[in-house]
Amino acid sequence: QAVHIPTVVSRTADGGQTSRWMAMQVGMSFISAYHMCAGEAAVADLAFTAKHAGLVEMSEMLPARRARGPNEPGGLSFGHMADIVQTSRKFRDDPCKIALETCAAAMMLYDQIWLGGYMSGGVGFTMYATAAYTNNIVDDNLYADTEYGWDKYGLEVGKNVAPSMDVIRDIGTWGSLYGLELYENYPTALEDHFGGSQRATVISTATGAAVAIATGNSNAGLSGWYLSMYLHKEAHGRLGFFGYDLQDQCGATNVFSYQSDEGLLGELRGANYPNYAMNVGHQGGYTTVVTGGYTGRGDAFACNPLVKTCFADDLMN
Repeated sequence: QAVHIPTVVSRTADGGQTSRWMAMQVGMSFISAYHMCAGEAAVADLAFTAKHAGLVEMSEMLPARRARGPNEPGGLSFGHMADIVQTSRKFRDDPCKIALETCAAAMMLYDQIWLGGYMSGGVGFTMYATAAYTNNIVDDNLYADTEYGWDKYGLEVGKNVAPSMDVIRDIGTWGSLYGLELYENYPTALEDHFGGSQRATVISTATGAAVAIATGNSNAGLSGWYLSMYLHKEAHGRLGFFGYDLQDQCGATNVFSYQSDEGLLGELRGANYPNYAMNVGHQGGYTTVVTGGYTGRGDAFACNPLVKTCFADDLMN
């Protein structure tokens, strides 16, 4: 059974409101089922505890300094985000489309709701990110990068090349140069995706996801992401503003680390992970890369089949 509540509830309150909303609904259902005239105070704890004996919350706990409730968007792993999106049920043979649809959803949740609403007070500066990363530019980049990898190594959905530094360097370099050349050919796009931060993530998203699709490995995709960042800085002299340069130059260190507070399987990382700073567009980009891993392998889900099937409910569509 899944909890269905209006989106505006969690957007105007917090992740903990999901449980509070459910507690009230369960209490009301109990009263209705047993024809009680009132008494939710008497049955609420009993009903909620009984219904939630096996409660599954999709989001990990945030650090105490965030002062947030449980099940917050910032604790939702990229793998769970990939499983929420249902595109793979209809377009299994098009990993690029699956990744791009997941990118759009992740930009909405992580950029607009989490970063834009929860972390910055809703000032609106993250709204530009969604438009930049869900348009034809990143689509063209991803399809081109993936086609290059598939053609060179003879790949298809379910047939991957073993991840190696040579493969990552090959696809990552080609994809980065392809994206940079497109910006040079269309200067208005170069200006519109201002500051370097948008351009860096547009190119790295497509490049990293293409590496993940080719190898079926999300961490290899993240390595492709950081390679693209380095090449981008070599070409343009910068990646973005303030802390943007920092996180995208130090993150490669921990791509293949599984030590606490350093690294983890890509599907289990999330918006609140170390070095994944609260900067515009990153979270949706990382999610796209992670999605490339399971779609390239042709798997039915990225992280958790329970989440995948839960969001396949007709009531959610």
